[in-house]
Amino acid sequence: MNADHFAVVTELLSAAERADGQRALSDHLWLDLRQGGRTGFAAILGWEHDHDHPVAYSQVSRGNDSWSIDVVVHPHHRYDMAAIGPQMLNAAIETVCNEGGGHVHWWVFEPTSTHHTLASKVGLSPGRELIQMKRSLPLEQHLISRTTGFITRPFILGKDNEEWLAVNNLAFVEHAEQGGWDNATFLSRTNEPWFNPEGFLIHIRDNEMAGFCWTKLHPRESRPPVGEIYVIAVNPAHGGQGLGTLLTLAGLQALAHQGAIEAMLYVDRDNTGAVTMYERIGFTSNHRERAFVGDVH
Repeated sequence: MNADHFAVVTELLSAAERADGQRALSDHLWLDLRQGGRTGFAAILGWEHDHDHPVAYSQVSRGNDSWSIDVVVHPHHRYDMAAIGPQMLNAAIETVCNEGGGHVHWWVFEPTSTHHTLASKVGLSPGRELIQMKRSLPLEQHLISRTTGFITRPFILGKDNEEWLAVNNLAFVEHAEQGGWDNATFLSRTNEPWFNPEGFLIHIRDNEMAGFCWTKLHPRESRPPVGEIYVIAVNPAHGGQGLGTLLTLAGLQALAHQGAIEAMLYVDRDNTGAVTMYERIGFTSNHRERAFVGDVH
């Protein structure tokens, strides 16, 4: 992935983002693209003979004992998704097969019947479904008052890394993307321009990290930024004490203090407890994303 390739791909991804109001790649895949060339990474460009720009992009990235696949068709060519999609998806699946195969998950923004058909043709079936939820900021006073006496502090790089990794990996032990992190994975995020330790809140209880709320800002041209609850978790040893709600409220206040007038987050649809909790503090569903999963050889 040289500089010219990167420029071509990012132009296509920007066009998709403008059309969808949503960045086409997850953070994991975006970082892999930026660093293009790491083990387990492949970029596939789809062209038509009479166009001077690619009409589609597929990416393969090796994750935690699995493979992530994404397929992005240029907005001007989505009318031909039924023809372009299979070729791009098959090329990605073939790449995984050539590398020994394994478990694959293909994330799709607002899946349609076409996506379900494409997935079925390559042996993938519907898996996890994420809901993106949003709410306005700042918080109402009755919600702010709930955090009275609840103490958090900013994350300290170099000091908190090891304990945070332990809590994160315990909380997300069965999570394909967020679990199994090491320090290199963590530092790849903290090296991003958006990282701000002031928005990475830690709660200490009984002399240990009981939970955290990691937030980020999404800058927008000429408009206030959107804040995101990026990762939030409670140490399993401190579960059942309402810390998830308190950490969320603390994170939302931090985002509001940084100028965000809207907040968003992602949550598994099947995590009904979390969905209900977010709804109680004012979040509503905005869109959904579906993973199609399977084992390929």
